[in-house]
Amino acid sequence: MAFALLDQIRSIFDGDPGVRKVADDPVLSAELLMLFRMILADGTVSESEMVAFRRICKDAFGIQETSIDAVIEYLNEFGYETNGSQAIALFRDLGVERRKQLAQHMAEIAKADSQLADSEVRLLRRTLDLLDISPVDVVKPEE
Repeated sequence: MAFALLDQIRSIFDGDPGVRKVADDPVLSAELLMLFRMILADGTVSESEMVAFRRICKDAFGIQETSIDAVIEYLNEFGYETNGSQAIALFRDLGVERRKQLAQHMAEIAKADSQLADSEVRLLRRTLDLLDISPVDVVKPEE
């Protein structure tokens, strides 16, 4: 209880910890922007896509649920400064596993609403080409 209160007080003075994490990591910012581009690729934002986005933020990047709305707001405010090509450029020099992770997250968002639109497929295909990733690498083995 005391730690939660201290975190709230600190966030008042320091800003939201999730937003700080995203703002301090250009690659993370770029990935989240690419995930948003995938959410918007078919022209609609579905609840299932947002649930998948929130799950990725929490599970893959350790962004707490209480920070995700602030992170989304931050991306909306500052994301216009980065286009898709610029975001992808940050990934080109990263290891293949990290590039695969971006592609897998994008595919997860695209499939979240159970409808794979042509525009989503095109965005994913272009991203895979730019990242030099095979479509086979995007398919996660069933656990």
